[in-house]
Order: sequence, then C-alpha cells, then structure tokens
Amino acid sequence: MPGSFPPCVAFTRLWLTLLVVIPVNGQHEAALQSVISLEPPWTTFFQGEAVTLTCRRYGFSLPQKTKWYQKRKTLKPTQETSALQIRDSGEYWCQADSLLPSMHVNLVFLKASLVLQAPPAVFEGDSVVLRCHTEESVKPETLTFYKNGLPLPHQSSELHITRANLKDNGQYECTKKNWFRTLTYSNKVRIQVQELFPRPVMMARPSQPIDGSPVTLACQTQLAAQRSNAQLQFCFFRNLQALGSGCSKSSEFHVSAIWAEESKWYQCKAERMNSQVGKGSRAFTVPVQGALADFQTHIVPASKVVFEGQLLLLNCSVKGVPGPLKFSWYKRDMLNKETKIPKSSEAEFKISEVNSSDAGEYFCEVNNSRRSFVSRAVPITIKVPVSQPVLTLSAGKTQALEGEWMTLHCQSQRGSPCILYEFYYENVSLGNSSILSGGGASFNFSMSTERSGNYSCTADNGLGAQRSEALWISVFAPPDTAKNRRSVPVVAGITVGLLIMAVGVFLFYCWFSRKAGGKPASDDSRSPSDSESQEPTYYNIPAYIELQPVYSNVDPKEDVIYTEVRRTQRRQKHAVQESESPRSRNQTAEKK
Repeated sequence: MPGSFPPCVAFTRLWLTLLVVIPVNGQHEAALQSVISLEPPWTTFFQGEAVTLTCRRYGFSLPQKTKWYQKRKTLKPTQETSALQIRDSGEYWCQADSLLPSMHVNLVFLKASLVLQAPPAVFEGDSVVLRCHTEESVKPETLTFYKNGLPLPHQSSELHITRANLKDNGQYECTKKNWFRTLTYSNKVRIQVQELFPRPVMMARPSQPIDGSPVTLACQTQLAAQRSNAQLQFCFFRNLQALGSGCSKSSEFHVSAIWAEESKWYQCKAERMNSQVGKGSRAFTVPVQGALADFQTHIVPASKVVFEGQLLLLNCSVKGVPGPLKFSWYKRDMLNKETKIPKSSEAEFKISEVNSSDAGEYFCEVNNSRRSFVSRAVPITIKVPVSQPVLTLSAGKTQALEGEWMTLHCQSQRGSPCILYEFYYENVSLGNSSILSGGGASFNFSMSTERSGNYSCTADNGLGAQRSEALWISVFAPPDTAKNRRSVPVVAGITVGLLIMAVGVFLFYCWFSRKAGGKPASDDSRSPSDSESQEPTYYNIPAYIELQPVYSNVDPKEDVIYTEVRRTQRRQKHAVQESESPRSRNQTAEKK
C-alpha cells in the first residue's frame, strides 16, 4: 500500500522526527546518543600499547552511570570516571545513563614495525592528522604517504588534512624505506569524511501566521553526536537580504510583524564557527493568512433598546488581529449613511443621555497601521414615550347635523412606533388603530343626536398612555325632520281616537240591527217610511266593516291635520232562512 511502512521503519522515522525537534543550546541534536572518545585519538596501535576510552553524554558532559560493551559481552569500567583502558583488539562501545549507545570503535593492536594511525571518525571541517608510526626513530624523508595507491608529495611522519571535506575521502597507507631501499608497508586506513550537520531546514512558528502578527523563524539542523560540542552560528535572509544585525549563535530569529506583501522568500544558513563549513536552507515561503477579526461588542443595556435619557455604553473587543490597535466608531442611519463619530479613538464609546437622534446602527473599526477591520453593525433602538395626542375634526367644526359623517383624527407629535390610538365617547371606547409610523389615526362614524357629548383619544406605545383633551361635539336634527317628528304623535293620537269612535259606532249599529230584526213582521207601529229607509235585514251580520281614515291638510304649512272619516260596507252573500217574510221579499224586489 502506498504510504505504508513496516513497523520497524515507521518506528525509526518517528524516532528521527523526535530527534529533530529537541533543542540543545540553540541547536537540534540528531540523537540523544552516548559519545565515545579515545586517548590517544587513534584506532591502531602496536602490541603492548594501551588506549583509554571515555564515555560521555551528548555534549561531552560526564554521565552518572556507564555501561561498556565489547562484541556481545559487558565490560566493567576500571574507574568511576567512566574511563576504560584497553590493550586488546576488538569492537567497543558504551552507553551513558539512559542515552542511546555510542558508535562502535574498532581497535587494532598490531605486531608490526610500521602502523598508520588515524582517528576513529572524520567530519567535514575537521583538522585531521594521519600518523605513520614506527617503533624506532626514522628519518622523515624515508616515509611516504599514499592515497588510493598514489604517492603524496609529502615526506613526514604525519599527514595533516586541514578542513576535511568529501574530496579527502579515500584509502590511505604509508611506507618506510630502509637502507637497502626496500619498502615496508603499513596497514591501510579508509577515511570517510562524514557530514558534520545536514542541510538546515527553514521553519516558522506558527506555521501559518496571521497577517501582521509576530512570527519566529527557526533554522533547524543537527550536529553529529561525536561533534556535539562544536559551535554553530545562524544567519537569516529575506529575499536574499540579511535580517537583523548578522549571524548569531541563536538558531531562531523573531519577526515582530509579518505581512502578506513581505511574505516572499526566506532562507537561513548554518555554519561552523572558525570553519568554512556552512550550509544554506532551501528557499521558504511563509504562508501568511489574512487576519480574521473576531469582534465582540458589549452593550449596556444588553437589550439593544434604550429609553430616551438613559446611558448607552458600547465596548468593542477584537481577537485575531495583531496590535497595536487603534479604534474608531461609526454610525449608520436609516438612509444607510455612515458617519464617523469624532473623539471615539478608544475601544469604549459612551453616550450619557440618548435621544431619538441617537438611534441607528453602530460599528467599530480597528487599525493596526497596515490593515483595517470592521465589526458587524449593532442596531440601537431609542424608545421615546408618546406625547399628549391632539384630537381634531376633519370638518374643523364641533357642530354636526344628524346623519352627517364625522372623522376624528388623533396624533402624537413624538413617540416611538408602534403607537396604538384609541377613540372614546364619554369614556366609552369607539375603536382603536395601530400605527407603525407617524401621521396618527382616524375614526369615521355617523352622527346622531344621542351622540352629542365629549370625545377624546389616547396614544400608547408601551411606555405609558397619554390622553388628549376632551372635545365637545353637538349634534342637531334638520328642520323638516323636526317638524315631521312633532307631527307623528299628533297624527297617531287622532288616528287612534277615530278608530275607537268607529268601533263604537259599529258595535252600536250591530246592537241596533239585532233589535230591529227581532220584532214581528205585522207590527203596525212601524211606519212605512221607516221600513223603506232601513236596510234589508239578514240573520247573519256582515263579515267586517272597514273604517279607512282619510286625512289631508288644507294648508301644508299648518301643524293641524284635518281628518275625514268615511264608513264603507263590503257586502257579501249570506244564506237566508227559507221562512223569509213577504215584506222582506218585497223590499228586495223593489230594490232590484
């Protein structure tokens, strides 16, 4: 699977990562490794000679506990000074305290007349001495050094390599010429110049700084454990220009403020002091992020609704924007016009007593000399109690005729919306109306004489109701309507009287007719004239007699009504008894 590693490899990678990030005296070590040193500093000796091995902690400090190893067996130090004297050939290493074991040193003790002695390790920049060692003294001109089989133009018992580098790698040996011009060859020694420290890596803390914020540049590298006492110095560059006053022993450089337009190329260089060994990092671009201002606006009162005359306090705090910061306050009115508030360079803005003109949206601006950041607007509502409303009439008069439509208008000159207007007649509510903006409210109704009296209105926006002054309205009936209203009781009285008279006459007539019909037909006391003038007599009375009053005024201007009453009889056919008198038949025949 791509990107996966065996457990041992993964552990090794993790271990190396941990080694890089552990600082020691401004540097970063490759490993917390024990260090073994030799005195004299050679690995090849004549038999019978001795070498002292010393085990140290990283940085060449003495450990508290030391373990020595030779191949697969553990040795004990001869002294408590962590030193061990060796006279036998073999592979040795040590472990100081709980550090990692040191590098292995292969010591060789030879039974020969000529040996080439070399240090156990050579690092770039080291001053190396190779020694062609003989048991007896010889003349220097009889000694010759060879590199990779080729003689070197040097005749001395020691070969000095100044500031070793990779071109000095190779296999070395020396020869001795005797009196008979025969050559004696020494042992061969391979010199492998090791890297004193790897190429440094440029890093930034934080890795993604915010625009305008401070940042620390770190030049990370590591010294070899055997040279952990070496001194390095570091130099920093931006766009190939040196930062600061020059190189220093510190592997870090602090930038007080880094800006996006300056975030181009950064480099660092690590070099060994008093040496020509120096290495530069690759070009590195610091990923500067745009500042994300996190504003917090605190308001007193917290409800964002302030009553007229109260204290208004706004406090602006911001996170994520590097300082120093300068604050400014702005107000946006209902027309979206922004106005900078003078004398408001602090994070706190205060209005001791607010009024209606202070309503609007407030926001703060912070500036750090390079960037400006604006907070969200905070709407501030100023609640103003309503003033005493004024009640007016649309017609402009306080007298009205009955049936006329009247419009009442109620309005408060001051007051925060929404305002509820309510109309009253003698303290009895007529209705209400809610108004979101100015202009007041109106109420329409038809006037009647019963509604003459005091009218008023109230206005209320939740901060206390206010009542207008009472307004008296008089309602009058039109003249014609008044006369007709006075005539109605008179006409009604006369009509009732006439009806009562008609009923009385009708009852009398019925009684009289019954009386007349009851006498015998041969009654001589009745005169012929009387019998002729009488109506025919029936046993059944008429079904009804309707009295219809007919009245008219001679003079319409007069209030008196003259009434004429007429009696009409609707005739109906009625069954007559079979034993009808001859007189009745004669009267009937005469009429026919």
